[in-house]
Amino acid sequence: MPITAVVPQDAQDDAQDDPTQVLVSRLTLDNYKTTLKGLTQFGDRRQGTKRNRDAVAWIEAQLQAVGCTNTERITYEFNPEPRRGGGGGGRGRGGAAVPPDLTTPTGGIVGRNGNGPGGSSIYGYRVRTGVNRDLDAQPDERIRELNREEPVNGERTEVYCTKVGTTRPNEMYIVGAHMDGHGVNEAVNDDGSGTALVMELARVFSATDVETEVSIRFALWNNEETGTNGADAYVAQRRELQGIESPSGSGRYPEPTWLGMIQHDMMMWDHGAPRADGTVSRDQRPEADVNIEFQSNSVMAEESMKLAFVFKAAADAYNTDYPATVGPHMT
Repeated sequence: MPITAVVPQDAQDDAQDDPTQVLVSRLTLDNYKTTLKGLTQFGDRRQGTKRNRDAVAWIEAQLQAVGCTNTERITYEFNPEPRRGGGGGGRGRGGAAVPPDLTTPTGGIVGRNGNGPGGSSIYGYRVRTGVNRDLDAQPDERIRELNREEPVNGERTEVYCTKVGTTRPNEMYIVGAHMDGHGVNEAVNDDGSGTALVMELARVFSATDVETEVSIRFALWNNEETGTNGADAYVAQRRELQGIESPSGSGRYPEPTWLGMIQHDMMMWDHGAPRADGTVSRDQRPEADVNIEFQSNSVMAEESMKLAFVFKAAADAYNTDYPATVGPHMT
């Protein structure tokens, strides 16, 4: 994704030859935290609620305020059937039976116990997991009230904006995150953390002194927690428009050809931030890394793997705190 940037006069000599370093230096933790805090005012931003609609409008306004002014929305319907209960019957995720004869003395199970998200492998003893929607289990009264409204079927929207490429505007990378959450909380990690990062990237790339060879679209998906319905709606509505110049001869491409999709999800430590004295939870690895994941069973697994290792090399060059690892499952 070639880029050029005008380097400030007081920049370091080595940065003048490295536009990536210039852009990385413009990412600030304070801006990120401010954006993330702004998202929490809408609670868990659960799809089908007013708090979700308000969050979409707020995100759009923020994108426009930082210079990504060509915002657009995808509108679609989401009308699921009422959920019906069902027994587990002693079966794991995806219906895989748990072998009854492989239990260990500690209650664990030997070997691979089934499939997790994205085709990942589950090992060890498991109990039923899910999202806690019990309002009374949330001790913070403010958060309880923020999340009291339940979803209703009907129209949904999601927002995106685009950095138009200078030499190949008809080709595009999509940089995304899902802005919806659930679970009577503020959806900070899942996925306010990814949403705020994409919004920060939109801010940096929208600077007037930054040019990109190809286009970049910053998309904040809705309805991810219900099964990627928002992203699916985008694909259904925009897929056939790829690479078409409209109007003819204008040099404008409403939907540039997709080169790749880079998704950001759950960017924070999974057991809480460090305490004020620098110590961390006993369950949190202090050397926590950045996971760069591609889907090994996708139709573009080879291309995705190559892109993942491009990001791994970039992380090795520019990360300041945590190493990056590449994995074959988008979990």
